[in-house]
Amino acid sequence: MSNYNWCHGPNCHTRETSSRIRGSGDNKVLRTRKVNIKHYWRSGTGSWQYFCDDTCMRDYLETHLQAIIAIAPRTKALETPIKVEKKQYEAYRYRWSDNGSERVPYMTTRTTIKSVDNNNG
Repeated sequence: MSNYNWCHGPNCHTRETSSRIRGSGDNKVLRTRKVNIKHYWRSGTGSWQYFCDDTCMRDYLETHLQAIIAIAPRTKALETPIKVEKKQYEAYRYRWSDNGSERVPYMTTRTTIKSVDNNNG
């Protein structure tokens, strides 16, 4: 198995950067970049094994998005059961006037997620 992949960005070979110039004399070309899959932050199974940068990855997604979505279309919303806690507390806002500002207290509610059931199937 090779230690690199060719970038899958559909426009990678057209981007005018010095890292893509190949050839000698008058036979120069812009070539798709190699992606080193053994690089420490590219190792594993992530998308960075197939794209040289963000631009190439976005170009690929924009070109192939409908086909990717067709593989596993989302036909309904997903839900995760949670438990929430609501607490009232005193907060402050400022009232501005010609005489300066005045700090005014008011009661508000903070909603906090206390637990998430990620094992709901």
